[in-house]
Amino acid sequence: MKFIVLFAALFAVALAAPRPDAEVLKNESDVGPESYNFAYATSDGITAQEDGHLQNIGSENEAISVKGQYSYTGDDGQTYTVTYTADENGFQPQGAHLPVAPEA
Repeated sequence: MKFIVLFAALFAVALAAPRPDAEVLKNESDVGPESYNFAYATSDGITAQEDGHLQNIGSENEAISVKGQYSYTGDDGQTYTVTYTADENGFQPQGAHLPVAPEA
């Protein structure tokens, strides 16, 4: 399971790589056997941060719980921010620009 945490953290950092024309202003990460975190910012206005923790360690229900956020400037000049959690309930993004399901 530790390999999965490490792989998830490295995969997230790789996906978070800035565009070639952007300068990295901040790039921090810490990967441990039961948790990880990273944060970065680029000169083109992209920022992200994420924290992941291994839950129920050593049990049959061992799983990763993740919380994070990212933001970017859209083609319309507006800054879009998404906060999210990902755990046993799935990926749950929230943002002012995202559609929301109607109340049942």
